[in-house]
Amino acid sequence: MNFIDAHQHYWTLGLGHNDWPGPDLEPIYRDFGPADLTPHLAAAGITRTVLVQAAPNVAETEFLLAIAEREETVAAVVGWVDLLASDAVSEVKRLKRHSKFRGIRPMLQSIAETAWILRPEVIATLEALPQLDVRFDALVQPRHLPVIAALADRLPDLAIVVDHGAKPFIAGGRLEPWRADMAALALRPNVSVKLSGLVTEAGGAWSKERLTPYASHLIEVFGADRVMYGSDWPVVLLDADYAEWFAAARALTAERSVPEKQAIFAGTAARFYGITAR
Repeated sequence: MNFIDAHQHYWTLGLGHNDWPGPDLEPIYRDFGPADLTPHLAAAGITRTVLVQAAPNVAETEFLLAIAEREETVAAVVGWVDLLASDAVSEVKRLKRHSKFRGIRPMLQSIAETAWILRPEVIATLEALPQLDVRFDALVQPRHLPVIAALADRLPDLAIVVDHGAKPFIAGGRLEPWRADMAALALRPNVSVKLSGLVTEAGGAWSKERLTPYASHLIEVFGADRVMYGSDWPVVLLDADYAEWFAAARALTAERSVPEKQAIFAGTAARFYGITAR
């Protein structure tokens, strides 16, 4: 089985694209590129990745697309576009000329206005994405889940994936209202979710046992065919190394059937992003 990592990042801080991470996040406050990740991919048997933006500017997206042009392990790029700009759709069309451009991701977790994504100007941009074969990555927190449900209802043809399980409050041991809101969101067939970022939300005291209620709920309500594994590397390094989280994800899905595991670790991402594992 060839695995797909549906969520990873690269950045070069000196280029000025990224104002995050800062020096307070010492483990990830340095440059990260393909040479750093490739050994971990090989050890895990991961052959393809989805490279996701980490900064709200087009310059970083073009930087990522340039990496994808020369790096075979990168199968897809999720970038950033100013969704409020009058030329936003034209910008998406321009980026789509790159064969590996697959999606956009606004930094919703950093926007104070919880329902920002439902602004008419934003909707006008998003409703053009399905015809352009472009997906929407939702970088959200639990407060956004009802809003993403409303978005999915408004644009039922828009392929949406919720990053990092919507960042549940694992460190505090809280399940509600995240659990109920995630179950409600899963009723929308155009929404998928990433099994990623959970160790970071749990913090340094994470364990399989602490993650199990959250991971199990995601798989139960969405079904394996709408759940995709992601490492969130190098952000994961704040609390675990690549191999540790990959092993934890395998342990969290150990009791699932072989077809379910194939979906979570390859098939869902391949179908959602229009890529192939190899």
